[in-house]
Amino acid sequence: MPHILYLVHDLADPAVSRRVRMLHAGGAVVTLAGFTRSQAKAARIESLDPVELGCTSDGKFAQRLLAVGRAWWKLSSTLRYVAKPDVIIARNLEMLALANRASTLGDWNAPVVYECLDIHRLLLRQDVIGKCLRLAERSLARSAKLLITSSPAFVDNYFDPFKVLHMPVLLLENKVFRPAASPDEISLPMTATKPWKIGWFGALRCRRSLGLLADFTRRLDGQVEVILRGRPAYSEFDDFDRFVAHEPYLHFYGPYKNPEELAAIYGEVHFSWAIDFFEAGQNSDWLLPNRLYEGCLYGSVPIGLAGTQTSSFLQERNIGFSLSGPTVDALVSLFKELDQQSYLQARSNVAALPRESWEWTEKDCRSFVDQLRQLVGSTNKHGICKLAA
Repeated sequence: MPHILYLVHDLADPAVSRRVRMLHAGGAVVTLAGFTRSQAKAARIESLDPVELGCTSDGKFAQRLLAVGRAWWKLSSTLRYVAKPDVIIARNLEMLALANRASTLGDWNAPVVYECLDIHRLLLRQDVIGKCLRLAERSLARSAKLLITSSPAFVDNYFDPFKVLHMPVLLLENKVFRPAASPDEISLPMTATKPWKIGWFGALRCRRSLGLLADFTRRLDGQVEVILRGRPAYSEFDDFDRFVAHEPYLHFYGPYKNPEELAAIYGEVHFSWAIDFFEAGQNSDWLLPNRLYEGCLYGSVPIGLAGTQTSSFLQERNIGFSLSGPTVDALVSLFKELDQQSYLQARSNVAALPRESWEWTEKDCRSFVDQLRQLVGSTNKHGICKLAA
């Protein structure tokens, strides 16, 4: 039973809980350590009391670097009661620095895994800042045994062309994972009647999406409504709550439990918003978001944007709709042509794909942990693989 030390940048990120559940289901013992985004003590995560490394602020890169520096100096004492890990996983670049430090503590000498699920815009700059960050990433990742990422476009558009890393790559998609004890809920089919409802769930950080959906729903005067749930990144909006409160067809209902409430919230909408402009032309075009897999698992029809990895994903599987452009007119055109028959067919296309397309199984989790176990004593060999069930 391997012991995994998992170092994360945000203990409140729901994706952290999912990864811990996957590791547990695969047979691993997990020690979780990371930063909080408030001064409040971190809550238990999957029965674990996380080791707190400090407090960071969303969107404040310099402050995060200082917090990581302080954690680096104190790491030996912070982790003094942690048992020797077999593998250390670092979620994001700043945690890779801490993982390298942790691997040298005592007689640990544990292999390090770099988990990179977003390519920060600073890494893509062509100036001195971008070059220095990529140099730092190369240096920090030099001894890592494996890269975990969630979209092939990250490899094609960043890791390969920038020649940042030379290590095996494991494509671990953002699928839903629910422990076997969870009820096997299936959302009830939505009636194909107006108003159409679009769900935008998860990390709400895209100001342009918010404005676009507001203008679009006003244009169609109530024929389409947008349901928002999750955690707004308030630093990215002038006044998120006030803006939504003044929009007649946008409705924000706060956070939700993931995965416990996914069936319920996606069962209330016809479509899922799988578009992100937060880092348009870069990370936003390359990612495959959590909401894509969550929505399809529970029967909502995804809406993507042409020219993105999400749109390619939809086209390859003949599901969902891709907007021709990021405009109100493109949305209006899509919904003006939408009728009961076309919606039901689109929903049927999603439902026809196997659930394993959207959901990790316990067998997948065991395969994941087995691949981590094989890193002990291994050497780096460049290559790309998908998680094999």
